[in-house]
Order: sequence, then C-alpha cells, then structure tokens
Amino acid sequence: MMPTVAQRSVSDGISCMRKSQRGQSEQSIQTRLLQAIFEQRMPPGARLTEEALASAFDVSRTTIRQVIARLSQDGILVKLPNGATHVASPSRHEAQQLMVVRRMIEPEIVKILASKAADICFDELSAHLNDEDRARRDGDRGSLVRLTGEFHLHLVRLTGNQVLIRLMTELQALVCLAILLYANGDDGCPVQEHRRIVTAIKKQDGASAANLMLSHLEHIERDLKLDEKPVLHISEALTWLGQREASLARS
Repeated sequence: MMPTVAQRSVSDGISCMRKSQRGQSEQSIQTRLLQAIFEQRMPPGARLTEEALASAFDVSRTTIRQVIARLSQDGILVKLPNGATHVASPSRHEAQQLMVVRRMIEPEIVKILASKAADICFDELSAHLNDEDRARRDGDRGSLVRLTGEFHLHLVRLTGNQVLIRLMTELQALVCLAILLYANGDDGCPVQEHRRIVTAIKKQDGASAANLMLSHLEHIERDLKLDEKPVLHISEALTWLGQREASLARS
C-alpha cells in the first residue's frame, strides 16, 4: 500500500505547505498538516517549531499554538514537557490498538453506506478511485499514498456522522505514521480492493462490503508486520559499544 520508511525531511513538508494561501484559518492549517502526514512528507518523530509553522502559513504563533494544541489533543502531535513539539511516532503496540479500532469501525461504516446506497451520490468516490488508478499507473507514489488513505475518509464522510469523521481522520493519520515506521512493502492495498468494496456498497450488500473491508484492513495490518520484534535492543547496543572500546584499547 505504501513505502516502508519516509526519507523526506520535515523541511520538505513545510516547504510544500508554503504553497498554501496566506493567513489561513486554524482549520485549514490543521488540514494541511494532516495532508502532509498522509503524503508522508512529515516523518514520525519530526520536530516542529512554532516559528517555522507560523512562517510557512504566514500566521501568528498564537494561531499555530491553537493548531498544535488541537492536534496534540488528538494524539497526532506530541507536546513534550520541555515545550518541544514532535509528530507522533506510534509504537507497534499502539499501532495494533489503532488497527483493532479500525476493524471495529470501518466494516460498520460500509454497512451503513450499503443500507442507504440508493440515496448516495457516488460520483466523487468514483472519481477518487480513478485518481488512485492513475497514480498507480503513473508510478506517482506520493499521490498514491495520499489517495489510498483518503479513500477511507471519503467513505466515512458519506455517512454524514461528524463524530465518526473526526475519529477516522485521527486514526488514518496515526496509521499513516505507523506505516512509515513499520511497513515493508506494497501489499497492504492490492489493486481493485477499494473498487470491490464500493461495488458491494452500491449493490446494497452490506455483509459483503463489511467482509471485504475487514479483509482489506487485515492486509494493511499484515503489511505493518506489527508482530515482529525490533532487531536491535539497548543491551545489544551496549555490548557492541563495550566490544568496540575494548578493541580500540588493544590497538
């Protein structure tokens, strides 16, 4: 679904955001920051400063503080005791918890949509799927990363449930960060999975749509490889340092 680790620096993300309009509102700034995460321009653990963000958006530091406070409340940014702000860096255990919640919520979302499919206009969603296909065909990884994540947000917006929309936006951002940290390939979002889910919704087949969504989420979680243990441990690092020092002393 997405690349393993983002190599772009936080400066790339801020540079991208400078293309936005001057003097934006807190909501629009929050949206742009989330977009930077969805496009993997903001790596997990990246440090953000009020000065840099205020300059990027041409707004006051007071406005930026409000945005940081909101995203920190959602767990997307982390405010440290020393005042520094970092992009969240979910642990494997936290990523597992995120996927548990998504497996609880998203099959129900597609069931809801299937139950009222006759009243839904799917034009925007169909256009989105075409954009996914185009990005995949053109090898446009940045756009594909963003689009495959946004697919899930398109679905939840069709419910009209603002609580669900906010929750899914937070979950999707945190899962994007986890993917940057732990994913090892492109298997999380195989071609046509999104289309099959939408087809089932249009047919008003809630059970099939839910099963397809659950299978899709399981693919994403497998790609995250959350059951793997970290290769290196602090004890191993200390052992290596001790051996290195002993070797230097003998030379």
